[in-house]
Amino acid sequence: MCTVCGCGTASVEGEKHEHKHSHAHRHAHSHGGQEHTHEHSHEHAHGHDHSHDHDHTHDHGHGHHDHDHDHDHDHDHDHHHDHDEAHAHAHDGEHGHDHAHGDHAHDHHHVHSHTHAHGGVTHEHHHEHGHTHAHGEGHGDHSDSVEHAHTGAHDHDHTHTHDYGAGIAGVHVPGMSQERIVQIERDILGKNNSYANANRAALAQKGVLALNFVSSPGSGKTSLLVRTISDLKDKFPIAVIEGDQQTSNDAERIRATGAKALQVNTGKGCHLDAHMVGHALEHLDVAQNSLLFIENVGNLVCPAAFDLGEAHKVVLLSTTEGEDKPAKYPDMFAAADLMILNKSDLLPHLDFDVGACLAHALRVNPRLQTFVVSARTGEGLASFYAWISARAALARKP
Repeated sequence: MCTVCGCGTASVEGEKHEHKHSHAHRHAHSHGGQEHTHEHSHEHAHGHDHSHDHDHTHDHGHGHHDHDHDHDHDHDHDHHHDHDEAHAHAHDGEHGHDHAHGDHAHDHHHVHSHTHAHGGVTHEHHHEHGHTHAHGEGHGDHSDSVEHAHTGAHDHDHTHTHDYGAGIAGVHVPGMSQERIVQIERDILGKNNSYANANRAALAQKGVLALNFVSSPGSGKTSLLVRTISDLKDKFPIAVIEGDQQTSNDAERIRATGAKALQVNTGKGCHLDAHMVGHALEHLDVAQNSLLFIENVGNLVCPAAFDLGEAHKVVLLSTTEGEDKPAKYPDMFAAADLMILNKSDLLPHLDFDVGACLAHALRVNPRLQTFVVSARTGEGLASFYAWISARAALARKP
């Protein structure tokens, strides 16, 4: 999961500050006997804008030449870092095999070459084959003890499955032990859960039913919320927290319905967390006995692990995504209380097995409730609205 990748950096609408800092750093490089001086300026996103000027001199052993460089870095705090790693591994394997097939003795020599992509790691292997066959009597036109040498290049299709989630951490990070990953995740999720509990207590005190909508990008979360708000706004006060890496497009669509909406941009982050939601609640005046819809960042993986303080996770899946998604991304469906299969109006045009999809989901999570709906036509939405109303009644404060 992404708790160990350093993703983060969120900005909440209405929460922007500017700061100026100057720093001088010197690093010396030696490239062929010459030295370099660098000035750096960094940019980080954290809801705050910072500008830093750095003078750096670096010392590297690269020969004897000097260089001067100027760089500018702007910091927008809650630092985020991008790491792009490409790994290439070349494996040459030589294999000798002796086989006896009836009257035949075969001697094989293999050098293999494959290219595999495993979680960002590319492996390359080469294959070459040399064969020596000894055929006994009665083998076609060959006499006793006649040896035949054959060389050839053969293409092989190999199916390899590398399960990087098999360890105790359920995830693989190069250079980090499973125990260390587990400890980091516990620390991060423990802190997140404390914020989530505070959010949940504050919402419960006001009788607010909070729903966390999660799905892959393009499943129709925003369209479903727009339709739901339009149909229920006369019955409930409704507010929305919108999560996306960039833009306020979805928040603007929600505001067009007349509902309150606040945009949270996560930058490099791939999910909302409870701390972001807590900040959003400080800026969003959620009414007593109301509904709060939280639209998470489009992602069927990471949001599963992060409690935001919601009463229920609602996972959306659309008919255009494939019926096996619950089997491929089980953590999300296991964490949800309700699954909505959206875009049912497209079923006549798709090769999609609704029964198989629901069976996959219920195999992962037998307690999961399911609705098949169309946000466009309204099919199935009455059942979804009844589900919301029943839970809002339980959350209501006198």
